[in-house]
Amino acid sequence: MLDLKWLRENPEIVAEGARRKRIPVDVEAVLEADAAHRALLGEVETLRAESKTRSKEMKDLPAEEREALLEEGRMAKQKLKALQAEEIRIREEVQAGLLTLPMPPASEVPDGAEESENVEIRSWGEIPEFSFPILDHVALGENLGILDIARGVKLAGSRNYLLLGDGARLEQAILRLAVDHMLARGFDPVSVPILVNHACMEGTGYFPGGEEQTYAVPTDGLYLSGTSEVPLTAIHGGETLAESDLPLRRIALSPCFRREAGTYGKDTHGLYRVHQFWKVEQVVIGPNDEDWSIQEQEEMLTHAEEFVQALEIPYRVVDVCAGDLGQGQVRKFDIEAWMPSRKNWGETHSASRFHDFQARRLGLRYKPANGGKPLFCHTLNNTVAATPRLLIPILELGQKEGGGITLPSALAGLMGKTSLEASSS
Repeated sequence: MLDLKWLRENPEIVAEGARRKRIPVDVEAVLEADAAHRALLGEVETLRAESKTRSKEMKDLPAEEREALLEEGRMAKQKLKALQAEEIRIREEVQAGLLTLPMPPASEVPDGAEESENVEIRSWGEIPEFSFPILDHVALGENLGILDIARGVKLAGSRNYLLLGDGARLEQAILRLAVDHMLARGFDPVSVPILVNHACMEGTGYFPGGEEQTYAVPTDGLYLSGTSEVPLTAIHGGETLAESDLPLRRIALSPCFRREAGTYGKDTHGLYRVHQFWKVEQVVIGPNDEDWSIQEQEEMLTHAEEFVQALEIPYRVVDVCAGDLGQGQVRKFDIEAWMPSRKNWGETHSASRFHDFQARRLGLRYKPANGGKPLFCHTLNNTVAATPRLLIPILELGQKEGGGITLPSALAGLMGKTSLEASSS
């Protein structure tokens, strides 16, 4: 959420940011509601002051004159009650409007309307050439008996799957490697709820706007989280931390759930776009310092790149264009792995910085060491590992003629074998 005072002073920056992000909002309508609210507050305060003055005057008046003032007071009280109800309504209108406004993207973010206009920054590894006809991850997994999409669909509908035997072991090995990778870099593990309340979803910027992508549990007023970013970022919502507590660098391993509404007919084959998956997420909460945020985002991106390199997967890093950014993101870098069956890159990681956008919505502050007034924190997040998207390149890039899979050396030790063969259990 944006600072209302800053919005009043910089409406053109917000409007331009919304235009660049392709997010349709009415900045002027929010400001008009804010002006009306402030004017109404003035009326309310005036009536309250008049009421206090009237009460003082009544003490020194004779009974016959006091009755006229009492009637005047009763009418003023009714008017005040109506104005207070209107003030609440307009205040809520202002708040609802603020929740729709996007954080302007950084000036260095490239222009563009969609992901095809993201800008490649660098790449790592070589795209392999195969001397035999290759199979995709579905055929490979089914031939090895480690993937069963048909029975996953039978159990839970489209975009569901089963990982069997070494498929499940491989997924767990990836996640374990990801957790160890981040522990070695000083991050603290947290076990978080996967069911969260509306305040968490709104505070992290997923509501309003993302309701149709979210599985709801209306009986309890809870939602299945699509990423552990939500509970990790919201842990200290409504709190004021000490500056010495910062930065907080945490990871969580959790199942994630996404309805994928609006993607009918898109990426329906295989494991690229599914309703449930496991992910290790890194979240950092730090001081209100743009230079610090920029540096922290680069470090988080490096953590993820080093992990993909450990998996021996060729990848590229792209600077996400303004039109492909979310509402709260100031800048985002995606890592895209090479996926042979797609004959293209596929997103596996997203490193985002939000400045104080999420912290304002969550009421997440810290008290500066110099004794100044509390400031809103900066928040950042990035994927460490998300399965099953990483399974796609691991299976497809490691395939051997005949259908076996050579495992990356970093996973071979955890799996207790260097390859998956048709005879594996």
